[in-house]
Amino acid sequence: VQLQASGGGLVQAGGSLTLSCAASGLAFDHSALGWYRQFPGKQRELVASISGGGSANYADSVKGRFIISRDNAEATAYLQMNSLKPEDTAVYLCNAVFTSGGKPVIYWGQGTQVTVSS
Repeated sequence: VQLQASGGGLVQAGGSLTLSCAASGLAFDHSALGWYRQFPGKQRELVASISGGGSANYADSVKGRFIISRDNAEATAYLQMNSLKPEDTAVYLCNAVFTSGGKPVIYWGQGTQVTVSS
């Protein structure tokens, strides 16, 4: 299983970025997908998640600004980030959760850096 995150970069406050997470070797349709972010010296926090059926959840800090989506045909998840703020600066990681034998199996991709300048 491989998750490849991309799309990070440097953007000015108020700008937008779209992150992609391309999956392979995974029953993508049956997996829940999530975007997390990690600030230096802190634990990862959930930004947004989307179920196999397309139900999305968001952290309060990004509601109304970020949109998570998935393309099952392309086995790719997206995180559209709008109205970015300097406090959104972090390493963003994607994960996939697949249930096997009643137990969750979690896969992580590598991070992509998002830097928002003021």
